[in-house]
Amino acid sequence: MKKGQILEGVIKKVRFPNEGIMEIPGEERRVIVKNTVQGQRVRVMVQKLRKSRAQGRLLEVIEKAPGEIEPACPHFGFCGGCTYQNLPYARQLEIKAAQIREIMQEAFNDGCAWEGIIPSPVQEGYRNKMEFTFGDEYKDGPLALGLHKRDGFYDIVSVSNCRIADGDFMSILACTLEWAAQSGLPYYHRSSHKGYFRHLLVRKAAKTGEILAALVTASGGAETRCVEAEREAEILKQWTERLLALKLNGKISGILHTVNNSAADAVKDEGTAVLYGQAYFYEELLGLKFKITPFSFFQTNSLGAELLYEKTREYAGDTRDKAIFDLYSGTGTIAQVLAPVAKRVTGVEIVPEAVQAARQNAMQNGLENCFFHAGDVLKAVDDLKERADLIVLDPPREGVHPKALEKIMAFDAERIVYISCKPTSLARDYEIMRAGGYIAERLACVDLFPGTAHVETICQFNRKKGTGG
Repeated sequence: MKKGQILEGVIKKVRFPNEGIMEIPGEERRVIVKNTVQGQRVRVMVQKLRKSRAQGRLLEVIEKAPGEIEPACPHFGFCGGCTYQNLPYARQLEIKAAQIREIMQEAFNDGCAWEGIIPSPVQEGYRNKMEFTFGDEYKDGPLALGLHKRDGFYDIVSVSNCRIADGDFMSILACTLEWAAQSGLPYYHRSSHKGYFRHLLVRKAAKTGEILAALVTASGGAETRCVEAEREAEILKQWTERLLALKLNGKISGILHTVNNSAADAVKDEGTAVLYGQAYFYEELLGLKFKITPFSFFQTNSLGAELLYEKTREYAGDTRDKAIFDLYSGTGTIAQVLAPVAKRVTGVEIVPEAVQAARQNAMQNGLENCFFHAGDVLKAVDDLKERADLIVLDPPREGVHPKALEKIMAFDAERIVYISCKPTSLARDYEIMRAGGYIAERLACVDLFPGTAHVETICQFNRKKGTGG
């Protein structure tokens, strides 16, 4: 086997989150191929070689897998957003459940109860937030607005018929793309760091139907200026008027303009102006009301999030008169779901804007026993002097810092509920928690991301008897 070689074979297995494994007769190395399904016969090109494996790029699916279906999305295979839209939903759930069981095998060996995977209430149009990028579909092609092309950093697919985004998003995307093309202004080139249009951020509440739309552009700095202030004001006014004229199922609460001059290809807020309405909207979950701002964290599947938080309450158990820590608390959603019968809930979150929103949400919901601190969990837990009966962890994808986890376990909470969007991080942290005196009791998954390779995993840990303070 050598780099650049073209190989054919059958995908024997798919590992989380998106790694097909192809075995070649007579070859010791296995070939890892993304965006494949178990049972497909594929043609791939070897890109990288390692001692025990190779990485290949999918060139063609020669034969479909048993049970594979025609994807409803016309962008599937070109857009990098989805992986499993060519499989029936029941089969998607089976794959995700099997992957989680394999990853968490040590926990099951220790007697952890597997409680299965909970389906999303909706499989299409479930995303309440999308970040679209300006670019071109091919070098020097016409202006595009959408998602990155699969396996492509520069090329953009205009996803005008995306199946997982709310339908109103497609209307806003089409309107914005047409307006931007007519303006004659260039998109921001990620290589030269010059240009104007960067991103379109859209959010919508599933329950209230309120919508926020934010246009992200470069500012008037010397490196990026391509429009004078007066003209910029006029074209932003035109965009606002066009959006307000759209016939949408929801209602626009705010239209915003965000400046971002950072070199990174990510949405970053370096100043936001309100062009219409307000810079927030409200969503409702489990009878509580939450204020959502453009850049605050909130689960992207609102209806699925209700199932996840119901499971969290179940795993938390009886919280009456108990002190709870909600670490990596975001806008305080979990804290407030648990707060009504708890003695006290303390949240820690590194994003100051999210902490401010959490405090406002708690006040809005009449919860006087919720307290939120801004800071990195690794350091902020040192300032938490009270004892916790229950700790909820909902960390970012990389999981909990090992030193932070040691500090968290030192509180000797009777129970820890760990929510993970990356089960391999949970499996790694499980080893530390088991060594620290905690045992996994129950584990389940909630599918918040139909059509994709991702899934939320939730695990209940109890402190072993005879350990702790």
